[in-house]
Amino acid sequence: MIHKLRNRKSILAVYIGLAANFFLAALKTSIGILGHSPALLADGINSTSDVAYGIVVSVFMRLSGKPPDEDHPYGHSQMESIAAVVVGAFIITTAIAIFWNSVNNVYNLYAGKGDFSGAALIALWVALFTVAVKIQLTIWTLKIGRQTRNTAVLALGFDHRNDVFSALAATIGISFGRLGYPWVDPLAGAIVSLIILHTGIVILRESTSDLMDTIPGKNLAKQITGLVTPIQGVREIGEIHAHRFGPYLVANVTICVDGYLSVAKGDKIATQVENTLMANIEFMRKVHVHYHPVNPNAFQTRDSCSLPSETLLEKNKN
Repeated sequence: MIHKLRNRKSILAVYIGLAANFFLAALKTSIGILGHSPALLADGINSTSDVAYGIVVSVFMRLSGKPPDEDHPYGHSQMESIAAVVVGAFIITTAIAIFWNSVNNVYNLYAGKGDFSGAALIALWVALFTVAVKIQLTIWTLKIGRQTRNTAVLALGFDHRNDVFSALAATIGISFGRLGYPWVDPLAGAIVSLIILHTGIVILRESTSDLMDTIPGKNLAKQITGLVTPIQGVREIGEIHAHRFGPYLVANVTICVDGYLSVAKGDKIATQVENTLMANIEFMRKVHVHYHPVNPNAFQTRDSCSLPSETLLEKNKN
C-alpha cells in the first residue's frame, strides 16, 4: 500500500471516530442528566474522555505522516506507537474509574444511600443507539487498522469495541433499573471495566514493544531465508536482524558468497537480495546487505563465513 494512501486512511479513521465520540458524548451526557440515568451519564463521561484522547491521537497521526529528514531517516512512523500508548493509558484509567464508581454505587445501594428510581425510556433508546453506532465503528476501524497495520488505529478500534460493552452495560442497567433492580447497573459496569482493563493492558504491551524495538518474530526470519536462499551466488545466510519503525521494517542481512568473486559480482548479488526482499515483503522500507567470503582453502578473517568444505564443493557442482 502506498504510504500516502495508508496515512490518509489512518487519519480518516481517527477523525471519523473523533466526530462520532463528540456527538455521542454530547447526546449521552445531556440525556443522562435529563433522563435521570446514572448509567448513561457515566457512559457519556466515558465518551467525553474518548474525545480528549482522540484529539491527542489525531495530532500524533499528523506528525507520523511527516516525510523522512536528517534526524529521522526512516520517517516518523513511530509516532503511531506513541499514539497507541496514549490510547492504552486512557483506556486503563477509564477502566479503573468505572470499576471504582461501580463498586461505590453497589455499596451505596446496599447501605440504603442510593435513591435511584429508574431512568426515562429515552435513555434506554440512546443506549441502544450507541451500541449500534459503536458496533459499526468497531468493524470499520479494525478493518482499516489491519489493512494499514497502524497500531494507533487498531487501538482506537479496540476502544470502540470497549464502548460497545460499556453501552451494553448501560442498556442492561437502565432496563433492570426501570424494572426495580437498580443494583444490576453498577454490577454490570464493574464486569465491563475488567474487560476494558484487559484491552488497555494488551494495547500498552504491543505498542511499547514497537517503541522498544522488539525484534520481529521467527516467521519474518523464515520468510527472509526462503526468499534469499534460492538467489544464485548466495552460499549461506549468516545473520538476519530486523528493526521496527512503526509498521515498517528495516532489515540487516549478512550473506556468504564465493570469496574468489570480484567486488562487482558480490555487489550484484547483494543488490539482488535487497531488491528481492523489498519487492516481496510488505512494509519493508530498507534492506542493508553485507556479504562475506567463503574460503575454506584460504585464510580466514573475522568476517569470513565458515562452511564445511564438502558443503562448498556441493554448491560448486550446482
